[in-house]
Order: sequence, then structure tokens, then C-alpha cells
Amino acid sequence: MRRLKSNKKTEGVSTSTLVIRYASFAFIATLANLGAQRGVLWLNDLWFFPAMFTGTAVGLVVKYVLDKRWIFYDAIKPAQQEAQTFARYTATGIITTLIFWGSESAFWFIWQTHAMRELGAVIGLTIGYVMKFNLDRLLVFTKPAGRE
Repeated sequence: MRRLKSNKKTEGVSTSTLVIRYASFAFIATLANLGAQRGVLWLNDLWFFPAMFTGTAVGLVVKYVLDKRWIFYDAIKPAQQEAQTFARYTATGIITTLIFWGSESAFWFIWQTHAMRELGAVIGLTIGYVMKFNLDRLLVFTKPAGRE
């Protein structure tokens, strides 16, 4: 079985296990994102952009917590260091968020249905999450667990 480039964090974890976990967490974060969007749109069907921002924030936090613990095995740090890690995690998501927002918006503006908006969101999130894993591995969670 092929393994990701080994380090102390992923040693002994197969690539297939990480892929299954990452895909599962992306699915959970996507559901949280779209659920938050539906909540905002339930309040007012015209609040498309506030819904996207709210869903993005909810999905970001859910995905960060899951990735930190179960994908990158990153130890809990003092608040200031944790804030820096979260800031880097958020920064790597800027380009991927633009892809997601672009896809979701295009589907919404073309078809004007929530089903197509959500399909566009899922497509954009899928592309974005593949990119984000690689960015996070290279730029966010770079130190082996236990080393600071």
C-alpha cells in the first residue's frame, strides 16, 4: 500500500485510511456548510451572500477541528500558537474558497434553484478540498507532533 510522505504524524497510517478520513471529514464539513446556508436562506431567501459567508465559516471551523486531530495529528497548543495555526489554515483556504464560491454562484445565477446551487457548491468544495489538503500539509501542519 502506497503511503504519503512519512513523518511522525502520519507514520503507520496508510494513504487509503487518510483519504477515507479526509473525504469523510470533507463530507461532514460540506453538510455543515450547506446546513448553515439553508438556515440563513430559510430566514430570507434573498440572503445568498450572507448564506455563503455563514456556511463557509461553519464549514471552516468543523473541518479545522477534524483535520487537526485526525488527519495531521497536530497537538493542542497554547492559545496564541493555536490562533496562528488557525490563521494559516484559513489563509490556505482563500483560493479554495474562491473556487467554491465561484462554482456555487455560477450554478445559482444560471439555474436559480437551490438544488443546482448546492450541486455547484459540492463541485467547488470537492475541487477545493483536494487542493486544500496539499496546501495544509505543506504550509500549515508542517511540524511533527510533540515538537514546537
